[in-house]
Amino acid sequence: MTGRERILKTLRFEEPDRPPHFETMFELEHEAFGLRFPKREAWADCTAARKREMISRCMDIYERIVETYQWDALPVYWPWSDPDGVRAARERFGSRVLIGSIVGGTVWAIEAVQDWMQFAVDLAEHPRAVHAVARRKRDAALQRIDRLADAGAEFILLVNDVAGNGGTFISPDHMREFVLPYLGEEIRHILDRGLFPFIHTDGNIMGILDEWIALGAACYQSVDPMAGMDIAAVKRRCHGKLALMGNVQCSLLQDGPREAIRESARYCLTHGAPGGGYIFGTSNTIFAGMPLKNYEYMLEVYREHNAA
Repeated sequence: MTGRERILKTLRFEEPDRPPHFETMFELEHEAFGLRFPKREAWADCTAARKREMISRCMDIYERIVETYQWDALPVYWPWSDPDGVRAARERFGSRVLIGSIVGGTVWAIEAVQDWMQFAVDLAEHPRAVHAVARRKRDAALQRIDRLADAGAEFILLVNDVAGNGGTFISPDHMREFVLPYLGEEIRHILDRGLFPFIHTDGNIMGILDEWIALGAACYQSVDPMAGMDIAAVKRRCHGKLALMGNVQCSLLQDGPREAIRESARYCLTHGAPGGGYIFGTSNTIFAGMPLKNYEYMLEVYREHNAA
């Protein structure tokens, strides 16, 4: 079974030969392979020839990641939201893995707010202005989605942190007015283009979980355990409607101990994998500074589970 087939099977809530695995980003390429992705600022205003060279370097690193860590899908994160990167990945990987891209900043979210006092005032006194910004974000997102779809992306991961440990960043009622309708439009557009919509947020969204499920996305990534998101409880409500990805606690992958990493990984696999609809992974990303040995230990637990 190819990685792509494995992902598609689990998104249909069927059990593949093993739970699929990938991460939204892997930023330990130097520690793992002695290689480095081009710096973020290098993509701005580079020549076409230089861009092709940098994309080729990214594909070499992605190939190492996919082969070494047995990823079943690849969200092309460098270059960011770029059709050229998606085209190169489709050419390099063919149908071995599901190829997608990441689109951020598509709705009002924590990272979109610069002045919290003014934002609070605007929510109460200037809702039309808040909606106007939301529409601009949506329209820009739809344009990016179309370019990525035309390039051959098979899934789009929409990344917007709309919650913290205590709940959504604005009240559930405000979420229903200013955030969820626009996110729903983006998801429907992705579906209309024949792609799989994945959605990400950190934090605790239990207060809007029913609405989150009703958005119609294919998969929800993070399922943040540090915010109290219990994958067993979430899966009981989501199964058959919204697949889940993640939930291995990133703070444990940062700091350990190994036994806690084992416990978190085993809990996710035990409660997430049965019946399909679960992609094994961390609650965020493999970020710079995380000890590589801890990610590799998480995968050791994963392999033990698959062999059992």
